[in-house]
Amino acid sequence: MFKAVVPARYASTRLPGKPLLDIAGKPMVVRVAEQARLSKADEVLVATDHPDIASACTEHGIDVVMTRPDWPTGTDRLAEVVQARQWADDTVVVNVQGDEPLIDPDLINLVATTLAHGDQDIATCGHPIFDWSEFKQPNVVKIALKENMEALYFSRAPIPFPRDGFSAEQTTEQQRKSGIGIRHVGLYAYKARFLKTYQNLTPTALEELESLEQLRALAHGFRIKVCIIHESPLPGVDTQADLERVRSLFKTKLG
Repeated sequence: MFKAVVPARYASTRLPGKPLLDIAGKPMVVRVAEQARLSKADEVLVATDHPDIASACTEHGIDVVMTRPDWPTGTDRLAEVVQARQWADDTVVVNVQGDEPLIDPDLINLVATTLAHGDQDIATCGHPIFDWSEFKQPNVVKIALKENMEALYFSRAPIPFPRDGFSAEQTTEQQRKSGIGIRHVGLYAYKARFLKTYQNLTPTALEELESLEQLRALAHGFRIKVCIIHESPLPGVDTQADLERVRSLFKTKLG
């Protein structure tokens, strides 16, 4: 059993009011919550700072927790929910991003189960990268793994760096089978005990340099388990083009 929380912030640089944008007759945040409800979560909540988002969720029967408007990240918003609901330290909380209306419920279950069955603080996931151009892109976050499938490091740089293969962009037989590297998928499950301490963790130089929030947890000694999926999840919504693509996919899905 676990909790699924959808942080939904009204302000967005590229798409203002993004959680309320219509997707096949329902606000995007509602579509995300409905996908989360198809998982095995025993509770699904939307955490928001805006009354219009809260009203839209309530209208569709989705539980809402109002949070402070000035949190810098969705993780901060989750931490406030954990404190407000007084969840036990070992409660597993999955952060379902509010711009992922096509999130696979099985993927939510996977990260939750991965964390519940281990003694780590956080779980996330990734999938193999087979394309060299993708491997080198800074907007593709890569994971270097320990032998026990815990994260050693996350980076926008191509890691682990294949010294000989990279210069010639040649792929070994092993790389053709398992991939050049692992692309991080930004879905997280947390133990509530971690979220209760998160806001007291000072930002770190590596986190700020790479602009990767998860590096704060690693730098402070928290452990992140990584489960591997075989394919990239369906797209989220960051731009107008993304929105039109998702609308088209929903139109096909709903017939």
